[in-house]
Amino acid sequence: MSRAVEDRRAPLVLALVAVLLRLATLGRPPGPDEAGLLLVARSWAPSAEELYGPFFVDRPPLLLALFRLGDALGGLAGTRVLTALACGVTVLLAAYAGRSVAGERAAGWAALAAAATCTNPLIAVGTAMPELLGLPLVLGAVVLALCSVRQRREHRWRAVALAGAAGISGASAVCVKQSLGGGLVFTGVLLVAATVLGRLGPRRLVATVLAAGAGAAVPVLACLGWAVAAGVEPGTLWYAVATFREDASVVLATQPAAAPLGRAGVLVLAAVATGLVLVVGGFVVHAQGEWSDDPTLTSAVAAMLAADLAALVVSGSYWRDYLFALVPSTALAAALLARRRPARRGTAMRGAVTFTALSTVVGLVGWALLQVSGAQGYPERDTARALREASAPGDTLTVFGGRAHLQLGSGLDSPYPHLWSLPMRTLDPDLEQLRRLVDGEGRPTWLVEWVDFTTWTPAAGTLLADAVAEHYERAGTTCDGHPVWLARGTDRPAVVPDCGGWADLG
Repeated sequence: MSRAVEDRRAPLVLALVAVLLRLATLGRPPGPDEAGLLLVARSWAPSAEELYGPFFVDRPPLLLALFRLGDALGGLAGTRVLTALACGVTVLLAAYAGRSVAGERAAGWAALAAAATCTNPLIAVGTAMPELLGLPLVLGAVVLALCSVRQRREHRWRAVALAGAAGISGASAVCVKQSLGGGLVFTGVLLVAATVLGRLGPRRLVATVLAAGAGAAVPVLACLGWAVAAGVEPGTLWYAVATFREDASVVLATQPAAAPLGRAGVLVLAAVATGLVLVVGGFVVHAQGEWSDDPTLTSAVAAMLAADLAALVVSGSYWRDYLFALVPSTALAAALLARRRPARRGTAMRGAVTFTALSTVVGLVGWALLQVSGAQGYPERDTARALREASAPGDTLTVFGGRAHLQLGSGLDSPYPHLWSLPMRTLDPDLEQLRRLVDGEGRPTWLVEWVDFTTWTPAAGTLLADAVAEHYERAGTTCDGHPVWLARGTDRPAVVPDCGGWADLG
């Protein structure tokens, strides 16, 4: 195993394998996040008070631009191909970073850790996730920062330029997903630690830090410049990418916590089953020894890992795909320890990375068996297909409780601006906007009660249920038995989805 992983060709092979594994699930039905982002990208029409047009999403413009690019390349498949390529680049950059911090022998282990995590179905299967699209930018910042620090004194201006490029790459990652700040943290801590420990002089520190800061400002100013040019108020941009999360955290803290806590438990189990806990734990246990050997790198990796974990914890939602954000820091941690031979910590880390690879293999085999056996249910896809068959041209649909993949699969427009449940609960907490829509002339033709109306706000939900009962009649159910409502006075066939897999057991 060690000979294969430490071969010079291993990173390239692992990158190709990662791309092919992502492409192997290309035909999988859309997930909720990629479906919602695709819908937002397709309807992109910014205005003074709407960052993206008819739908709200709390994500930066660069992410939506990538989804728009993927959609232009081939719709949902195009975005997934873009994500697969991003995974391949991530593996190659992880190998380069591992080689920079720990030598040739560690490059393959860093690449294996990145490839295994990016393709593990216990985190996500084949879907185009924001974290995956931003990982090359995070690792790009890491590689550029390492190159900057290692420039000789006579090449100080090259070091400054590389630090500026690291700032651009790290901030661009944040402009894809706000939680991907690990590249900026690594860059800042590495530059400061190198100076404190005598590897860089004070003048060079000032120059490189200023260059990194100026570079980080470039993507931010570019997003702001786009917003101004598109007629979007700066406050509208700021609310979507920053302030909304504060309001959402209040909602998460005041509403029932059973679902987030359940997801947190699943996330922890996924972190254990994928081997991420072993890699992170191994680094934490041996951090003191690594500090003795190379305090500069150890402090930068530790700070990056701490920032990634903090972002995951404070998110409040705890979706499994948030684990993708740990790929850069865990790859570097694996490289630092795996290079050591025959030390125990090196053997243990190589074993931990091997476990992550085996976890991915077992997970992919299990997922493939589910597909072949037909036991895997896709209730949103099957319900969307039934809605599409029952609808007529000009019909519209709103799904209560999110499920943007049902909305996308139905092919129907939504007159309601919230494709996810958290924005709905934050921006329409009393459901007044949805109630006005149901009571008005422009009410949606179809309304799917995927989540009970009274789940988050019982009083407001009861008022909404009364309005729905007045203006709608029941016209079938979803695969999971949720009500499908049809506007009164509309003649359409009942929605009877042809469900498969475990959905039949409901």
